[in-house]
Amino acid sequence: MDKLIMLLATGFGLGRLPKAPGTWGTLAAFPVHWAIMDLPLELYALSLAAIIGLAVLISGMAEKIIDRPDPGMVVIDEVAGMLIALIAVPATPLAWLLAFVFFRFFDILKPFPIRLIDQRCHGGLGIVMDDLLAGLYALGCIHLLLYLFPGIAG
Repeated sequence: MDKLIMLLATGFGLGRLPKAPGTWGTLAAFPVHWAIMDLPLELYALSLAAIIGLAVLISGMAEKIIDRPDPGMVVIDEVAGMLIALIAVPATPLAWLLAFVFFRFFDILKPFPIRLIDQRCHGGLGIVMDDLLAGLYALGCIHLLLYLFPGIAG
């Protein structure tokens, strides 16, 4: 069971890659998003909620297996956060690239209150919560860009 937990927690091993595991792990969100993006709204929302719940559960379990708080190789939280950033973003390479850049920017920079939550919340919820907020920041930025520059949508 530990192997399955770690497989999911590391984004099928992407989190084990040297240098910037969070960036590599974020890429695992794209095939997941591709699989759910055309679902009816209710099923999309339910799928997203289930993935976030799974991310919280798996992150917490992986943290206990590794016996270290918020281990860098655990990237399922980046997947959950990036899925937030991709909500209603057109499936074009430029729009997805911009959502990716915004998400990584906010995940690394951790503006208020992301850094505070990252420091004060622990366990699976703490691991995932800062990424969900980074995803919300990225979501706002990408949709503002799409509104101001509709050509980005393709």
